[in-house]
Amino acid sequence: MALLKRLIRVLFGRAEAVFDWSFGQSNNPLVNLGPLGWYFFWIVAASGIYLYLFFDTGVTDAYASVEYITHDQWWAAGVMRSLHRYASDALVIVVFLHILREFSLDRLRGKRFFAWITGVPLLWFVYICGITGYWLVWDQLAQYIAIATTEWLDTLPIFGEPIANNFLNSTTLTGRFFTLMVFIHIFGPLFMLFLMWLHVQRHARARVNPPRSLAIGTAVALLALSLVYPAMSQGPADLDVVPATVNLDWYYLVVYPLLDVIPGGQLWLVLVVGSIVLSLMPWIPPAKPVPTAVVSLDNCNGCGRCFDDCPFSAIAMEPRSDDRPYATEAVVNADNCMSCGICVGSCPTSTPFRRATEVIAGIEMPDLTIASLQARTLEDSAAFASGPRVLVYTCSNSDIHDLHSGNVKIIELPCVAMLPPAFIDFALSRNLAEGVMVAGCAEGDCYYRLGDRWMRERLAGERDPYLRRRVDRARLAVNWLPTKAKKRRSKALEEFVASLAELPPGEPARRRRRG
Repeated sequence: MALLKRLIRVLFGRAEAVFDWSFGQSNNPLVNLGPLGWYFFWIVAASGIYLYLFFDTGVTDAYASVEYITHDQWWAAGVMRSLHRYASDALVIVVFLHILREFSLDRLRGKRFFAWITGVPLLWFVYICGITGYWLVWDQLAQYIAIATTEWLDTLPIFGEPIANNFLNSTTLTGRFFTLMVFIHIFGPLFMLFLMWLHVQRHARARVNPPRSLAIGTAVALLALSLVYPAMSQGPADLDVVPATVNLDWYYLVVYPLLDVIPGGQLWLVLVVGSIVLSLMPWIPPAKPVPTAVVSLDNCNGCGRCFDDCPFSAIAMEPRSDDRPYATEAVVNADNCMSCGICVGSCPTSTPFRRATEVIAGIEMPDLTIASLQARTLEDSAAFASGPRVLVYTCSNSDIHDLHSGNVKIIELPCVAMLPPAFIDFALSRNLAEGVMVAGCAEGDCYYRLGDRWMRERLAGERDPYLRRRVDRARLAVNWLPTKAKKRRSKALEEFVASLAELPPGEPARRRRRG
């Protein structure tokens, strides 16, 4: 399993490097697969509502209304039909890429299981909505789908009479059955939307919208495709005639050719067992237990910054349980806590500058306390060799750990957003290093979701706790790159070390360097 994940991760890494070069990190479509899925859903929903205004739900009139949409009003409804079709196909693509990518990055196991298992029924709804949509056109493809689907459903022992009998010939199909398909296709997306909402419930500030430039570019591409290659019907359905040839949409109808070689009951078994196995993936193998953040009430003033910054809604602010003069206190939900430490980096008491009192923050990670991080910083700074000394704070998902050398010391954190900005000030003001590098996940693709965003805002003075203005920004390098970008990180580190060698002691910052 680990080998498979590694292989998929390498393939995604290479593709992401190409997209980074083409569109930039923030607009990389592979980094925005989840938001793109929401985006395509809304395009499908909006275009579907418009199309329904012109659609006739009668069996004999459905095809004629779709032809009117496609040809007579090609410039509006026809474009909407094509957008509806291509956005649906794009939704299937991004959903499968999203599944593969999250699997390869191991973002499904342990306490992250909820988003994964709620995504499994979403797959079924995507296909139910898509297949019934093809049915409504009532062309030759729809006829093939209707007959194949009902015969497949009849292999389940749940119907009193074979529903395929409705499609024996043109006289057996009634408008009531067709109305049922309209109902499923319209109300199916509503249930799907509910599942999508449920899917992100454990994610604070879930990203459901892609970056504006990516959204605009995607819309333009879909519109161009709709104009150049508009969606067309395949000829009216006729139950008295067996279609000789139909052109399948392989994104939605890939299962149907299998019905020619696999009995329907066995295919149901394959899909059901496959769904069960997919649902069990977060526990294959089980994730190792991780420590939960711990609140020190003696150092917590109930400011709520940890509550605001937690990416997984694992912290709640509740009435004070001691006699200290504060209204609230932070309470950690162990079931949601991912041990990222972002809450530690947000706490105003997470500072290494304390002298009179013990270094204890209001909220801590028991396996990596602020005191131990301070001790590690002091220990590494004492072991520097000659040359510009650089402290690198990096996340556990980066691959620069072997760049540790005589004049470069790498300190690993679960997430770089666990690093309080005061540590950068501490390292530079106490002359523990000539420079500090913060090396995290790619922009917008933090393993713990919001770490890169919060850290950027803290360093820019836009979010508490912010980096003090006295810190020389020329001695700070911030590096946001994908996990498998060792060469790029190494190059950025080399450039940063070279720039430090050119700076005289105490030179004021003139620009902020980025890797």
